[in-house]
Amino acid sequence: MAWQSVSFLTDASHAEPVCDALLGVGALSACIEDADAGTPDEQPQFGEPGSLVSSGWHRSRVIVLLEPDADVAALLARAGATAGLAGVPAWNVEEVAEQNWVQLTQSQFDPIRVSERLWIVPSWHESPDPAAVNLILDPGMAFGTGSHPTTRLCLEWLERNVHAGCSVLDYGCGSGILAIAAARLGAGSVVGVDIDPQAVDAAQANAKRNGVTAAFHDSAQPVAGAYDLVVANILSNPLRVLAPAICDHVRSGGRLALSGILREQSDEIMAIYGQWLPMQVADFREDWVCLTGTKP
Repeated sequence: MAWQSVSFLTDASHAEPVCDALLGVGALSACIEDADAGTPDEQPQFGEPGSLVSSGWHRSRVIVLLEPDADVAALLARAGATAGLAGVPAWNVEEVAEQNWVQLTQSQFDPIRVSERLWIVPSWHESPDPAAVNLILDPGMAFGTGSHPTTRLCLEWLERNVHAGCSVLDYGCGSGILAIAAARLGAGSVVGVDIDPQAVDAAQANAKRNGVTAAFHDSAQPVAGAYDLVVANILSNPLRVLAPAICDHVRSGGRLALSGILREQSDEIMAIYGQWLPMQVADFREDWVCLTGTKP
């Protein structure tokens, strides 16, 4: 069986309405892309919390998946009329062959070697080094699979700084990968907090899968106490706003690591956090840095 993948161009104001309309008349899926992606006219859509971004792409490419026998012209005409399009747009159609989509998705994710003794291993893979500290983690809804430079920087920092029985706070835990790594590396009390309840659910499931004990909760429940190690892999805007709260959770003599920071942002973030503890660049990878400091 081969499905029909139909694509056409429209503008930002009509892209979402026409997708909704197509799903309403039988499309199996619909997505929107920047028709100018990869060119100088590409429009970024995602920024840090608090930053302004455009809403939709001026030249949007809509791609819908239809049944093999679907009447493309008729469906586009119905959906276009519902969405307020002026006429039926010109379209292209390609066949999409039957595939094992789960197997195809899994094939894109291999084990990641973080260091000599630390690996991130998807659950469907055998560990390349069974004697290593293997973090079992699958791609999911929450940020943090180990592939992003900021996550790698924080994992490396934890490996250097976690000591037996220490307390660790993962501020903005996402998938829970940093908290889980801390527990596997020998930390005692491990806590993770995130603004997204889905991330908390994912972190709890990942901790159970890895056989570690860690407490995860969303930001509706205030974080209590001070910790030996605090790690926050977020983005620079939230790090600016949360600086007093994050620093308050670092005990005297405790250490802090911050990431999600671009190189050109590091001086500003160090100056902000320097009000509570002196910061320095611990390491960098590509355009990202990890900052660290010890609280007096």
